[in-house]
This record gives sequence, C-alpha cells and structure tokens, in this order.
Amino acid sequence: MKILAIDDQQLILLSLEKHLSDLGFDIKCASSGEEGLKIFDAFKPDIVIVDINMDGMTGLDVVKTIRLEKKSDTKILVLSGNTNEDTIIDGFDLGIDDYMKKPVSLNEVTVRINRIFGIKTNKSQNETTKDQMLQQRCVGVVIPCYNEEERLSSKEFHNFIDSNLGYHLCFVNDGSTDKTLEVLNTLKKGRENNISVYDCAQNGGKGEAVRQGVLHLAKDPQLDYIGYLDADLSTDFRDFDDLVKTIETSDFKIVSGSRMTRMGANIAKESARAIISKTINLIIRTILGMPFNDTQCGAKIMDKDIANLVFKDKFITRWIFDVEIFIRMRKHYGKKKAISYICEQPLKRWIHADGSKLSMKDSVKIVGQLGQIALHYR
Repeated sequence: MKILAIDDQQLILLSLEKHLSDLGFDIKCASSGEEGLKIFDAFKPDIVIVDINMDGMTGLDVVKTIRLEKKSDTKILVLSGNTNEDTIIDGFDLGIDDYMKKPVSLNEVTVRINRIFGIKTNKSQNETTKDQMLQQRCVGVVIPCYNEEERLSSKEFHNFIDSNLGYHLCFVNDGSTDKTLEVLNTLKKGRENNISVYDCAQNGGKGEAVRQGVLHLAKDPQLDYIGYLDADLSTDFRDFDDLVKTIETSDFKIVSGSRMTRMGANIAKESARAIISKTINLIIRTILGMPFNDTQCGAKIMDKDIANLVFKDKFITRWIFDVEIFIRMRKHYGKKKAISYICEQPLKRWIHADGSKLSMKDSVKIVGQLGQIALHYR
C-alpha cells in the first residue's frame, strides 16, 4: 500500500515515516501542501494522511484540490490537532474518510488506516510502538548541563523521547570541565532528530546556557513552544508535560512550574534550603510587584514568540534569570497584562537532587543579585 503523509512538522513526519515503513507500507512525505500535491500526481498513493493547520496551503485546501480539482477518490485521513467542530464537519463534507485528533498513538493511526481498507490489524506488529504518541504541538526543551557527567540519566531521557514523539530535547553543555559533552553526544546517538547538543566553549552560567539554547531552538520553524528543564530531572517529565497541556489549551504565554507544598503533591526540599527559598521568594515578589510564589522553578514552557522576546538580550545575573524573564514580560506588556499571560502551575512532584551546583553561599549572593536586578530594571 502506498501512503502520502503531509505535515509541516518534521518530528511528526519522521515518526510516521519510520512507523509505517517498518510495517511494510510504501510511504512518501511532504512538509507542505504544495509539495504534497506534486508528489500526489507522480506517486499515486492509495491514501493521503494530512494535517489541517499548515502554513501556506492548509490541509482542507489539499483535500479540496484532491477531491474537486483532481476528481480523485483516493482515501484521505486527516491527522490534526485542530478540534474545531466546523473544521471537522467541513472535512467530511469534502469527502475525507476519517479524522483523527492529536494527541494520538502511532498504533491507532495504523488501526484507522487498516479500517479504511478493511484490513484486520495484527496486534503483534504494534508491540514496538506501544504508547508512542504524536503530540498536538511540537515542543523544544532546553536542558542546561554543567559538569553533569555523573547525574545525567540517559534511560529517563530516552524513555521520554521515545514515547513522546513531538518533543525535541536540546542539551546545552555550559563549558563543562568533566566528560559531560561526551556523555551528551552518546545520549543523542541514534536519536538525532529528537535530541541535539549545543556546545558552549566557556561556562557562562545557567541563565546564559538556557538563553543560548532557547535562541537556537527558536530558529526551528516546526516548534510551537519552547521550554526548559533541569538536567537532574528534579521536575518530573509527567509534570512538564502537564505544563505543556496547560499552555496548549489556554491563552497563557508562559506556564511556570511551582514547587509549592500542597495536598497530594510530593515536594521534597532540604529544610535549610526551604527557609532560604521562602525568604528569597518574598524579596522577589516585592521586586516584581506581581503575585507569583516560585519564579525560580527550573521548569517553564512558553510560546515561541515570547521566547524570542524575553531571551533576546543577555541576562545580568547567572542564576536568577527567571526573575528577569518575569520583569521583561511586565515591562513589555504592562503589569496587568503580564500577570494575565503568566500561569504558575503547582507541580505534583519535585525532589531536590543531590549534587546541586547552587551552594548555600550562592543562595546568600542571590540577595545581592536581586538588588542589581531591581536597580537595572527600575
């Protein structure tokens, strides 16, 4: 069977191509509607899988061309994050055969294709792709690394990226003096489409490492959102995915994790660090003039346009750059609108990881750095 897949997000296309070709299908891919229609004429596919929300020619435009201009009865399966009822009805009115809403598993895609052609699905063929999901949006995640040779958990990163196919992890080596860069290059091997390594020759601090990684990912047109996460995974991947789901289904431009202790949450900190954190957070709220409780949580996701806005210029501090992000939002949008654009979402679990690069002495220095921020942005 010949399949033509059309989607402007490369992460989605590559996952579909590998899955369906492994099952024995003859598949060709196109990253735009225009390119897809050119391939359609020469390839003569049995079925077209197309996304709706694409730049330039939309998925519905592709369907119209196939059905109305080309007068073709080729099977068409829409695979899209667009859940608008009118759009779905328009698709069926134009003659599509099925409509699948992202997020969706690769195995379900196979079942839907087989159903269209009356083929019985062989369950044993789908064992290797069990639980692998195509996301509604493509997400880039920056993970800053400084001397993380002993703490990087390759297994956890691999498990996440293998199951969540719309994610790209960008590890930034912040001038490490150990074998971190070697470990990162090994970690990405065989998964280069979903994992990249950005190497900074000199140590610039966490803020600059995250900034460089964000600006690097912002050049990728397929990414809808960009976020960052600590390399020690003190914030669980499941919680980070919850942050993504919140920004996907809201008008927020930044969703920031919060390590506030609450019922049903596993939030563990060292007692001394907890006391210092509360003191620092009180100072930060005073400087910001905005009601956020935990600006310093190392898990955030944001709209790509916002990423370009708040990461364009260098931060004046190495560690508490998160405060500067919030202040830059306030200066650009005004206090009231900035508050409405930022969501602080409590994490279900957060564990302080041994070997943190931020010492108690550094925590005391932060107070002085907060003074610098207050003067710089006043």
